Amino acid sequence: MFKQLKTWAKALKRKIFVLYLAYKDPRVSWYAKVFAICVVAYAFSPIDLIPDFIPILGYLDDIILVPLGIMLALKMIPKDVIAECEMKAQEMMNKGKPKNWITGSIILVIWFLILIWILKIIYFR
Repeated sequence: MFKQLKTWAKALKRKIFVLYLAYKDPRVSWYAKVFAICVVAYAFSPIDLIPDFIPILGYLDDIILVPLGIMLALKMIPKDVIAECEMKAQEMMNKGKPKNWITGSIILVIWFLILIWILKIIYFR
């Protein structure tokens, strides 16, 4: 069972890389790009909708929302683009994890701004 779970997680990671690469492709429509980058940002983000320290519920977003988002995003992208991006993603994974500190920083800043906005709404009514 652990081996199956590890295989599933690796396939999920490859699909996230596929979405990231598809986002950069000019043949993908703008709405598919927006949705794909949101899924990728959420998957790589250290902040979840439901914090992981909450028993059982904390991991539901990772188990349900991320795969569902990936599935929906892949349906919006043309099949030939997906095929190309799958080959590139496999190459990326074979070389090791890509590190993009700029993108990671942007994601953290966006989450921080959302948090400030929510706190402002709650405390300054």
